[in-house]
Formats: sequence, C-alpha cells, structure tokens
Amino acid sequence: MLRLTWVQPEDLLGHELRQARLDGREPSAIEARWRAAGGPDAPARAGASAHGVSRYLRLLAEDLLDELADLPSGLSHDEPTDLARIKSLCTDWPSAPSEGGTPPARAGDPTPAPATPAPAPAALEAAWLGRAIGCLLGKPVEKLPLDAIRALAQSTGNWPLTTYFTARGVPEDLLAAHPWNRRSAATSLAENIDGMPEDDDLDYPLLNLLLLRRHGKAFTTTDVARLWLDELPPGRTFTAERVAYRNLLTGIEPPHTARHRNPFREWIGASIRADVHGWTNPGDPAAAAEQAHRDAVLTHTANGVYAAMFTAAVIATAATGSHDVHACLRTGRRVIPPRSRLAGAIDHAVRLAGSHEDFDDVVDELHARYTPAHHWVHAIPNTALLTAALTHADGDFTGSIRRAVSGGLDTDSNGATAGSVAGLLAGDPAALPDHWRAPLKNRLATTVADFDGTGFDTLAHLTHLEATRP
Repeated sequence: MLRLTWVQPEDLLGHELRQARLDGREPSAIEARWRAAGGPDAPARAGASAHGVSRYLRLLAEDLLDELADLPSGLSHDEPTDLARIKSLCTDWPSAPSEGGTPPARAGDPTPAPATPAPAPAALEAAWLGRAIGCLLGKPVEKLPLDAIRALAQSTGNWPLTTYFTARGVPEDLLAAHPWNRRSAATSLAENIDGMPEDDDLDYPLLNLLLLRRHGKAFTTTDVARLWLDELPPGRTFTAERVAYRNLLTGIEPPHTARHRNPFREWIGASIRADVHGWTNPGDPAAAAEQAHRDAVLTHTANGVYAAMFTAAVIATAATGSHDVHACLRTGRRVIPPRSRLAGAIDHAVRLAGSHEDFDDVVDELHARYTPAHHWVHAIPNTALLTAALTHADGDFTGSIRRAVSGGLDTDSNGATAGSVAGLLAGDPAALPDHWRAPLKNRLATTVADFDGTGFDTLAHLTHLEATRP
C-alpha cells in the first residue's frame, strides 16, 4: 500500500491539533471528537503513518481539519501574514538604500544608506558552497534525535564536529539503534561523497534563481506557483510545499494554498527558499524580506513567513561585506513583528548563546524549551537554533555549521543556512577549509531545470547577474 507522505488527512489532523495550540486556537473539543472516534496521533518523525485508517476516520479528519481552520486565534493581531500589517508592527523596519544616499525628504528623517554593490562572484560562490557543505554535513543525521547525533559523532572521535559523518568505526549496536537517514547515507557519509547530492535545501535556491531570471525581482506569488508546476517534480516537495502543490492541482489559488488543510504552514520550508532573495539584494534587507514574503505566502503563514523574511534580511546584510554576523542578525530581527513567537525565540537564542561557553548547554536549553510543543521541522525552534549557532560561533564557518548540525532538529536545513551566511561572510571559497570543499567537486545534482551537474562557480556567476540587474 502506498502511503504518500505529508498528505494523508488522518496524519494531517494530528499536526493541525498541535499547530492550533501553538497559534492561539483552542482545539480541545475537536480533539476530543477525534480521540473518541479512535483517531491516531500524527507520526512523530515520519511523513506518514505506517497503516491507513477506515474511510469514516479519513472523512472525519477532513471535516475536522476544516473546523480547526475556522477557530479564531488569540495571536492574530501580533502575528499577521499580510505584509502591510507586518510592516506596521515593525517600527524599526529597515530603510531602503538609495543611489548616493539621497537626502531625506523631511527634516529629521534618517538619510538612506547608499546603494551597495553586488557581492563579488567569489563571495557568492562561497555562499553557495557554504549552503551545500552545511546541508551535506547534516543529511545523514536528519530525523535522528539529539542523543543519537551526539553518540554517532562521539563514537568516531568527531565531536565537536570537525568533518563529515562516517560509518567507519561506529559500533554495530549503535548503528542498529540509530540508523542513518536512509535517503542520505549512500551519498552523504564521508566515505560516499562524490559531489553534492540532490537535496531540497539546494533545489529551492535553484528554483528561485530561475524565478529571478524569468520574472525579475518584481515576481508575484502566482509566478512562483507557475514555476513550481513547470519545473518542480511533486515528489521532490515535502511538508508545507507538498500540501500547497496539492492545493494548486485542485484549483486552490495563492495565498489560500498556504492555509487549506496545511498544518505545516509554520514549518521551516519557506526559510530554506530565502537565500537568493538576500544574495540579490545586498544592503537592502527590506527588499530581500519583501521578496521572501511574496515567495513564502504560497506555502506558509505568520511565523513560517517571518522565518523566511528573517533569513533573507540577514543574508542581504551579510552580502554588503561590511557587517559582522551579530549586526546581520540584529537587522534580520527588525523585519519580524516584535511580539511574535519567532521574535521571542530569536531573542532568547541570542541571550543563551551569549551566556554559555559550551554550546551543548545552549542546545540542551533550546530543546528543553521548544521540543515538547514543536515538531522538529517547525520554524520557531529551528530559527532559534540557527541564530544561536551563528551567534556562538561569531560567524566562523566551521564553527557555525557544526553548531547548527550538532543541535539536532532539521539538521540539513539548519546546516545549509548557517553555511550560506558564514560562507558569504568569509567572502571567498578559498576561505572555506579544503576538507569541506573538496568532496563536492564543484558539482551538484538536481532535478531542477538544466542545473544538474552545474558548478558552484557557475551558480555564483548567474546569481551575480541577477544581483546587478536593474
């Protein structure tokens, strides 16, 4: 029996019940009806439960998903999805740069910063490489619990992480208890790496590069949807993206695609699509955040959208080459509604990273606070971990990716974004240690358009063209 992941109504309902509690709805009565009918919990880590349910339970799950969507949220005022409302809450929203720093229109207004040149192709190559390296480091241990990641790395003397994971030297009983991610072990363990294997954390930046080449920076959310239908195989989508794709195929239009029976709308998916928006708007975090918003609302709402805006703004600030990682993170924080759950998680992560010398202690506190209530792919704990990793490592490349991955949760996605930011700050591929770069062989695999086998230097050149396009 085919159990397609991330779309079974009986599995979606369990996730929606959890999401309702997080975003200020009261689902107790609906949950009681589901439990009384014998409805199961959502799978803890997999995308689909192992066995199907009766037709009655499936139809009930569909009805209850719709009822849950109609429940009012007590957080809607502080956590809007509409861009105009987001900006109205962000009283320190970044100013757009202008040519030559044009004087303010009114006395007392801040003078806009002059426009920033696009990052050099070498810096963009380091960012693409950093994204791939961080992703590759995290791929074998994706979905594994924190204690398993630590035990696997420690068993080979690779803790703190200094290189890619390996199965060589790992005791058989440990491998039996904590097997590698089955999709990734064959291509992502140190002994198996031969170029960058396909991963959605690289596919989406490729799609957004293609988006800008076809539509420019004024693209619409509908343009994103059409591009996906043309170029993104549905089997390469997951969580919120798969639900939104399904919704498109049933005639639902954006942005309702993000809301209809989509319990993953505050998960990490939009954030992993945000890098290109930052790379192509150097020194303009507001424009980067607005682009990320138009992209994100196809699939996400509220904190899922904010995570993408935050990532894009951080990267746009890093792309200037004139700010350290802490300034980049502070700028990213300015595009998030200040009373949102994500803003609180970022602030908490920065405080933790500044008050603990041992990053394992930071990770333990983050897990204690967020994992009881959140799925391991939710944007809030993952953005908190990413922020803590970059802060604690002071932007250092190896320090950033190893902290992001060693913290568990969505290991490949956090490693990818940490690597992108830290690689961009490093400014040149040669600044990234060779033992990280060499196994990638300047080549990545993908099913997106004609990018399969493309080198990171070529991707950097294409990204530079989009960053300099008027």
